[in-house]
Amino acid sequence: MSKAFASQADLEVKKITFAELSPGRAYAYTAEGDPNTGIIIGDDGVMVIDTQATPAMAEDVIAKIRTVTDKPVKYVVLTHYHAVRVLGASAYGADQIISSQDTYDLIIERGEQDMASEIGRFPRLFPGVESVPGLTWPSLTFKGEMTLRMGALEVKLMQLGRGHTKGDTVVWLPEQKVLFAGDLVEYGATPYTGDAYLTDWPQTLDNLEALGAKAIVPGRGDALMTPEAVKAGITGTRGFICDMFEAVKAGAADGKDLHAIYKQTHAELEKKYGHWVIFDHCLPFDVTRAFDEAQGIRDPRIWTDERDRKMWEQLEQVDA
Repeated sequence: MSKAFASQADLEVKKITFAELSPGRAYAYTAEGDPNTGIIIGDDGVMVIDTQATPAMAEDVIAKIRTVTDKPVKYVVLTHYHAVRVLGASAYGADQIISSQDTYDLIIERGEQDMASEIGRFPRLFPGVESVPGLTWPSLTFKGEMTLRMGALEVKLMQLGRGHTKGDTVVWLPEQKVLFAGDLVEYGATPYTGDAYLTDWPQTLDNLEALGAKAIVPGRGDALMTPEAVKAGITGTRGFICDMFEAVKAGAADGKDLHAIYKQTHAELEKKYGHWVIFDHCLPFDVTRAFDEAQGIRDPRIWTDERDRKMWEQLEQVDA
């Protein structure tokens, strides 16, 4: 029996958790492996890190925020450009929407295609998609590092290197040692690497780990609130990236085609990672990108709804 395309068969409603990472300052909105949202409460307002996929989805985040503060949302930060992370931004009424300049450039280059692609892949994550006003455009961008002061609270936005995308941004509270990692780190969830820089990602994780975070909000999975959980999240993500890329490079060096490499890589990785959330969704995209990078295609090719489905048919042998 053929696998359903991407996450189209994943229709189960997930349990929401709203966890406090630093008293009165940092919170994580998580949902059993669905995309996470981070919340920072400053002295004069709120910062939201990744927005959910639609304004309708964002309303539940806003309701959770209102259980702990009545301060206005001043900032929305986009850790990267993917639609499931950014299309809910309009619901927050933020004064500024912030991203790296690299993320802004990617929205120009491939934002429309990514929106159509992800809506097709994740039907459950786009309720009320008709309320999305269009692409989410940052009003403020930075290169490398940017520091904001929300009253007495220092907040750093940093690019630590390429990984999940070339525009990845982390948000760091240096005093509280809380890190919002976006999809650079996953926990119990399969990293999506279709737009990744796989050669760079392990070093970026080393840079991230060197911050010495006591708590991390990953892109997917539970908030990491102990040293053991932080280490497990970073180590697990690094392990998957390296294991997957090495398997694909070995297959390419042996002259195997993409379909054969995918089947072999799936068999090898399923034993260790097959229980992780969205493993079967991500791996065809992951292996395809790894195969490109192994052949010297440095920058990820643009995914479109049409390319998604053709790739899936090729690798999973779905009837057209």
